[in-house]
Amino acid sequence: MTFPFPETKTGLRLGFASAAMTGCLAVVLLAGFPVRAQDANPVLAKVNGVEIRQSDVALAEEELGPSLAQMDPATKKDNVLAFLIDMKIVAKAAEDKKVENNEDFKKRLAFTRNRLLMDSLLATEGKAATTDEAMKKVYEDAAKQITAEQEVRARHILVESEDDAKAIAAELKKGADFAELAKKKSKDPGASDGGDLGFFTKDQMVPEFSAVAFTLEPGKISDPVKSQFGWHIIKVEEKRSRQAPAFEQVKPQIETYVTRKAQAEYVSKLREAAKIERMDKPADAAAKTEAKPDAAKPADSKMAPPAKK
Repeated sequence: MTFPFPETKTGLRLGFASAAMTGCLAVVLLAGFPVRAQDANPVLAKVNGVEIRQSDVALAEEELGPSLAQMDPATKKDNVLAFLIDMKIVAKAAEDKKVENNEDFKKRLAFTRNRLLMDSLLATEGKAATTDEAMKKVYEDAAKQITAEQEVRARHILVESEDDAKAIAAELKKGADFAELAKKKSKDPGASDGGDLGFFTKDQMVPEFSAVAFTLEPGKISDPVKSQFGWHIIKVEEKRSRQAPAFEQVKPQIETYVTRKAQAEYVSKLREAAKIERMDKPADAAAKTEAKPDAAKPADSKMAPPAKK
């Protein structure tokens, strides 16, 4: 790599070269000493001479998971280390008593081994599938479905009776401010925002409400509308095609979907190649009820804003 120092800065160029030579010399000298890789994985305790390292604590934290969630880091580490010490002590006592020869132990060990093998392989398959290209394809496909749908932004005033709704409608026809009336008279939790419901799709509201809101033109106010929640007066503010969230905003959900889909497809492929015999039911019934892994659903629902009432 060349460094574009001005020609008049010869001394600076020489100084840089000298520093670079010194750095190279340091690298050569250090190469003659063994690298202590284990320093990054220190021994935290010994139980009857058996070491417990930082990596053992990290693995235990991963396995114990939720039970440690409320602990601060120092307390968590201390508790996990104490657990590992006790586990080593009790495991050694179990070995001395030949517990591993117990048939129940052997079955549980075999089950745990198979589960770990399955989890490890599926994790590898899932990780391999979550490429940027695959995730962006899922995003683009879901975004196309989303942007084809219409959204409405509306305000509403919710009251108990039809008479109350008619009285409010009369005030609005005389020129009363919709947002101010909503603040004063609506029983909806969003009354403090002037009854603003934000943008929503047709299926996010009860049918009676959506039928009117998606028919009204922006700026228009409805007659009283009855739903299971009471009586509404609706004002449509604007309409638009639904907006997809940014890729980064939904990337974790897409990654989960792509991972689960790849894992499900991998298991299905292995199942198709395997000879499976169900002894608990006739062959034809077994074929119909053979369990299939559930593929995660595409993320269009993940991209949608929460439903409003």
